[in-house]
Amino acid sequence: MESAIAGEVAGVELGDQRLNKRPSIIIDRLSAQPHVSIPAAMHGRNELEAAYEFFANDKVTPEAILSKHYVMTRRRISQERVCLLVQDTTEVELTRPQQQVQGAGPLSCESQRGAFVHPLMAFTTNGIPLGTAWHKHWTRTELRTGAPEEKTKALKEIPIEDKESIRWIEGLKEALKVANECAETCCILMGDSESDIYELFAESRETSHGRPLEFLVRACQVRATTEVGQSMLDQARAASCCYTATVKVSARTQKMAVETRKRRTERPARTATVEVRACSTTLRAPPRPDRKLPHVSVNIVLVEEVGTPEGQEPIQWLLVTTLPISSNELIRTVVEYYCQRWGIEVFFKTLKSGCRIEERQFEFFDREMNCIAVYMIVAWRVLLLCRLGRECPDLSCEVVFEPSEWKAVYLVVTKKNPPSVAPKLNDMIRMIASLGGYVIRTNTVPGTQTLWFGLQRMHDFANCYDSFGPDSRRR
Repeated sequence: MESAIAGEVAGVELGDQRLNKRPSIIIDRLSAQPHVSIPAAMHGRNELEAAYEFFANDKVTPEAILSKHYVMTRRRISQERVCLLVQDTTEVELTRPQQQVQGAGPLSCESQRGAFVHPLMAFTTNGIPLGTAWHKHWTRTELRTGAPEEKTKALKEIPIEDKESIRWIEGLKEALKVANECAETCCILMGDSESDIYELFAESRETSHGRPLEFLVRACQVRATTEVGQSMLDQARAASCCYTATVKVSARTQKMAVETRKRRTERPARTATVEVRACSTTLRAPPRPDRKLPHVSVNIVLVEEVGTPEGQEPIQWLLVTTLPISSNELIRTVVEYYCQRWGIEVFFKTLKSGCRIEERQFEFFDREMNCIAVYMIVAWRVLLLCRLGRECPDLSCEVVFEPSEWKAVYLVVTKKNPPSVAPKLNDMIRMIASLGGYVIRTNTVPGTQTLWFGLQRMHDFANCYDSFGPDSRRR
């Protein structure tokens, strides 16, 4: 029987009937044991050789592997009233001590080799991941050299189409396609401060059905407005306080001793009080050597800490959006939507720490990317299970798990015979996570790391249950 995750690649067209069937088998094996090596995940030498031949086949590309998943993601989006389309970039380090991956490019320096992956992920407003709607990957051919001032000046003369920043515009255009296809869904494009590019704000967001694609971006720079002498931050601070809130600020360890960026310096954990303000403004278009950009009307939501402890940087979110801000409730909604952007960071962590994509041993870059495409679906599935357990706790676990899977886990964890009625999904998620090290408590929730370890053990227990359990033919 085809597993749920295998359905995300079933029907992929690769130009060969035998080749078309291979992704379902591969993803089924890798999702059962995402943390182990590919040889350990495959069932025997024949499957292992077939998997490596699949990744090396010229007909196989990341786009082809993910094509059916894109379709399934759009179906899930169309069932939502509001969908958050989050885009972000992550480095995939492929530096090898002996033989480097052929085709990998430089990252921060020539000796550090790898690639960049930029997905557009869909989330519900309460953070349930719906899948990847599009992605882009690339490598650098060379690093820009020279003083920082010289590099900044040179970059300003280059058209955005020739910069890596074009990925944000490409992501917007793909999000616009999604918005066109999902006419009943309000689609909101989101990005962190790296996506604060004026061309993104100026790009057309009109759809064929009349509901525009909205955007919500955290500002990286304080932009000028058409009001002389006033920046968007000045105008936001001049607005009255809409409401106050307390937020828990997590501790942060500085990774590099020479780090000067405020958002990466060391800080202790604390509880902060923030004030939220909002205003509407018109951004003044910056000059460009190759084109004239229009002024853009946007809404600004400012979340800023008050009473910051001495020696600490105040918490500040300066959000640029087209979403309405006509009431405190709508302003609060904007802030809550942006909080869900963190889901893509958890996705990246799951992809790297859980699926260990940077540790896969491939000689050629294109094969590495084919493998990463498969693991992108695996990582989404792990993240989905985590969120479903929290947001839909009362669902029957049989919506997600096969009877042999939940019964085996129930038997191992509780030391009791499985009940006639399947347990609730959240209860089963917690049991599975406990196999990976999670301690079941009423006031805590399992994370992706304990869940992916637990899923591996569940896979082994389910195999034993199928082979020797009460419903086994052997028995």
